[in-house]
Amino acid sequence: MPASYTEKDIKTLEWREHIRIRPGMYIGKLGDGSSPDDGIYVLLKEVIDNAIDEFTMGHGKTIEIDLEEGFVTVRDFGRGIPLGKLMDCAAKINTGAKYDSEAFKKSVGLNGVGIKAVNALSSFFEIQAFRDRKTKSIVFAQGEVVEEMKRAQSTRERDGTVLRFEADEDIFGSVTWNNEYVEHMLRNYAYLNTGLTLVFNGKKFKSKDGLLDLLKENISEEPRYPIAHFNGKDIEIAFTHGQHYGEEYYSFVNGQHTTQGGTHQAAFREAIVKTLREFFKKQYEPADIRAAITAAISVRVEEPVFESQTKTKLGSTHMAPGGDTIRNYVQKFLEEQVHLFLHRNKDVADIIQRKIVESEKERKDLKGIRTAAKEANRKAKVHNKKLRDCRIHLDSKNKRREESTVFITEGDSASGTFTAARDVETQAIFSLRGKPLNCFGLSRKVVYENEEFNLLQHALNIEEGLDGLRYNRVIVATDADVDGMHIRLLLLTFFLQFFPELIKAGHVHILQTPLFRVRNKKETHYCYSDEERRDAIAACGKSAEITRFKGLGEINSDEIKRFIAEDEIHLDPVYVPPNASIAEVLGFYMGKNTPERQGFIIENLRHETDLVEDLEADLEAESARPALKKKAATKGKTRSKKTAAKKPVVPRKKPAAKKKAPNKKKAANKRKRRSNAQQLELAV
Repeated sequence: MPASYTEKDIKTLEWREHIRIRPGMYIGKLGDGSSPDDGIYVLLKEVIDNAIDEFTMGHGKTIEIDLEEGFVTVRDFGRGIPLGKLMDCAAKINTGAKYDSEAFKKSVGLNGVGIKAVNALSSFFEIQAFRDRKTKSIVFAQGEVVEEMKRAQSTRERDGTVLRFEADEDIFGSVTWNNEYVEHMLRNYAYLNTGLTLVFNGKKFKSKDGLLDLLKENISEEPRYPIAHFNGKDIEIAFTHGQHYGEEYYSFVNGQHTTQGGTHQAAFREAIVKTLREFFKKQYEPADIRAAITAAISVRVEEPVFESQTKTKLGSTHMAPGGDTIRNYVQKFLEEQVHLFLHRNKDVADIIQRKIVESEKERKDLKGIRTAAKEANRKAKVHNKKLRDCRIHLDSKNKRREESTVFITEGDSASGTFTAARDVETQAIFSLRGKPLNCFGLSRKVVYENEEFNLLQHALNIEEGLDGLRYNRVIVATDADVDGMHIRLLLLTFFLQFFPELIKAGHVHILQTPLFRVRNKKETHYCYSDEERRDAIAACGKSAEITRFKGLGEINSDEIKRFIAEDEIHLDPVYVPPNASIAEVLGFYMGKNTPERQGFIIENLRHETDLVEDLEADLEAESARPALKKKAATKGKTRSKKTAAKKPVVPRKKPAAKKKAPNKKKAANKRKRRSNAQQLELAV
């Protein structure tokens, strides 16, 4: 019998209820703070964006950000929100000054939602405005007013606005702020707003030369020629060529980092090809011109249109309603500036042309190998035997395209489990047969000559760059043992060697699976750390059954399904820190053995071994204690302290208490080493 459908089924939600029920519509994913695109950083960004808009309009040159124990304070020195509209700006959806394009002509937040989302998703939210020696503040909890200053009070504070908030654990769960992600965000704000000073917990961020400073900070190897830097009305561009494979872009719109590019980035890629072809009067292939390019582009667009609320990809086609197209605007600007630059710098023009010719020669050398690889696949009638594909991809128009994921697994057993557990709509599986080739120091020929690498690049569709990337997340899913770590490292070497832009664009992640399962007849806990394990044991009590997972093969498909679900998955992003030399990092970890590397391995293995031994001892102690208590109870008498000391009984607390303190330190060291490894400052 069909379900009833009446007037009672129709509901109207208040603004805060809708945001709390559907937070993903406003801030993307929630996350736990381990990834730079997690929700807590979007909350911070929404607050800072308002302060940036004030600076852009010429009001306030300093923004202060403080973060302490999850409590965030942002203070700008702009004009301050009009005191009579403080409540509307904080708690009335679709309210703001940015609907009038004359007031905030080229702003990111045009829909009047950002600050309200922060309010609704915070357990504590306070907004305070200072204006003309008067101040007013309102305190909220989960979007509801807790305390309001009814009348404005006198103050000596400078004009501006202060926002304080703490992310709500009911929505985000337990989160940990990563200061490095915050600092990276603030550096970008500084590059895009020359003259602005951002102060984060006392540390200042300021840029004099904008995108030129950005490229200097982020280029890890010596560029082939000095960075070309051009500034114009509503547009700024910087670029150079390096020694790496692929293309690397940093694109921005109205101060928003568009990590997935968009119409402005596409316009630059097209314009640089057209401009250099005209200058050299030769029809070079686009791939040869753009090979090894690193570029940054920033545009100011009136009423920008993004393809999602998180604003990572620009969809606008025009600089302003009824104005010039972004494509034409970028083309005209770049053509004029680059022609003038190359005529003035003949040596740079010669270097660029030599680089194009080198890329052309390499491409032609690879042509035969590419053709042979494709022909072999065609003859064998192989589509991609390693890939179990999903239905929705990043390069589609589907609303779930940003969920598109490919898991790279080791062996048929793990891939079979993942295949049974996955969401066939958005999750694909690529299976490795074992340890891939160490490609450090090899030429790009190996990508085509090695069947596994060839199939992997075709599965991702990154042979010609990231424009056709089929999955938003490339997740390395290997066992947390020595072999699994080695496979993880070999894969990262492959990506860094030939497709570094894939990592720098934030697409590569490491899957973290639980180390322990603690359960009793009523509840089950999956623990990702020793601290979580201890909490779970305390929650389950004496009847706790503890299982330690040593590999993905020990986890059944039902459990894997839970671990890779969109709202449960634990991912550690792989990223390259500013100024980190990829060549030096790969040379240290994947090159010839050296005394320095031997010393590093020995030192770190000692700590890892101690940690494992400590965990195993604790595990045995926890498992043995219920049995020992039962045995003692059956004898019906209490031993004397002297007698009990002679028995092989696990001590209750005394030894464990002595080991706990150093264990925490070692665990912290392990987490620190693991984090550094994923940042490619430490790898094993």
